[in-house]
Parts: sequence; structure tokens; C-alpha cells
Amino acid sequence: MTTTLPGSPANTAEHLKRQAIRLAWFTVVWNVVEAVVALSEGVSANSSALIGFGLDSTVEVSSAAIVLWQFRAELPEQRERQALRWIAVSFFALAAWVIFASSGDLLNRSVPESSIIGIGLAIASLIVMPFLAMQKRRVGQEMGAATVVADSAQTWLCSALSAVLLVGLLANAALGWWWADPVAGLMIGAVSIREGINAWRGHNCCDPQAGSCAVS
Repeated sequence: MTTTLPGSPANTAEHLKRQAIRLAWFTVVWNVVEAVVALSEGVSANSSALIGFGLDSTVEVSSAAIVLWQFRAELPEQRERQALRWIAVSFFALAAWVIFASSGDLLNRSVPESSIIGIGLAIASLIVMPFLAMQKRRVGQEMGAATVVADSAQTWLCSALSAVLLVGLLANAALGWWWADPVAGLMIGAVSIREGINAWRGHNCCDPQAGSCAVS
């Protein structure tokens, strides 16, 4: 009978796997709430940036769900490439919609209403998302799991987009710069394209020992 000792490689790997799953579940719950608030408030305020942020939250949910799907397999690494491709496709879909909507708002000079709820949501996301992203990246790198690190990149994107969203909403509310909202939306779309390309190519994860990309 073989006993797995505390601190052994097998024990550590299982602990990291459980951490990755817990982080993914927290991401799902947080971003479902975030998406509901952002999308409903975005529609109410006619804010393409808020709607884009809400859609990004749904991408974050799908990214975390892909991680959960991957780790249901006995050999998760066999699902890694497919999982990364799904994450990439979700980025591209988000970018296409946000760029289309934001461009239309700029051309039509669609003026959004100020949104106190949206500003509060952006601030809350700026507090939670960076910490969550750091934890995911640490766990993913220690596991050598490209999908987990790709998911952490999506969470970092959510952090950055929270800042972009906050600036756009504040500029519109305080200064009346209506165009700041769709411009923020265009920035969300542009960053999503970049991250989608990185996920598709598998450039988001580095092998912690070799220092090279874990997926080629």
C-alpha cells in the first residue's frame, strides 16, 4: 500500500488543483453578479462601456467554467489546448460586439446617462479582481497549467477594464464627456482582441521550471 506523504509532489499537485477549482468557482459567482448588474445598468443608462464590461464578465464566467471542465478530466493537460481555444473564441466574440456597438454610439453621437451604480461596480471590481488574478496566476504557474494562467489573464483584463470603465463613467458624469463612454468600450474591444490572440497561441502560460510556454 502506497501512502502519499504531506508535502510530496502528488499531495502538492492535488492541493493546487483544489485551489484552482475554488478560485474558478469564486470567479463564476462574482462575475455572474457583476454581469447582471453591469448589463442591466448599461441598458438603462445606454452605456456601451458598461454593456461591454458586463459581456466581459460573462466571458470571465465562461473562462472559469472552462477551467472547471478541464479539471473534471483524469488528465487535465489533455484538454488544455481545446480549453485555451475556447477562451480565445470568447475573447473574439466579446471584442466584435463591443467594437461594433461602441463605434455605432460614436458615429450616432449617442449620449449615455451617468451611472452611480456603474461607478460603484467598477470600484468594487478594481478591489477584488487584481487579488483574484494574482492568486490564479500563482496557482497556474506552480501547476504548469496554461489554462489556469490564461484564465488569470482574463481576470487581469477584467481589472484593467474596470479602470477603463471607471475613467469613462467618471468623465461622462463629472465633465459631460459623452464620448468617453464609447471610447472606453473601444479600448475594451481592442484589449480583448489582443488577449484572444494570446490565448489562441498559448502565450499566456510559462512553465515555471523551464521558463518557456507550456503550450505550443
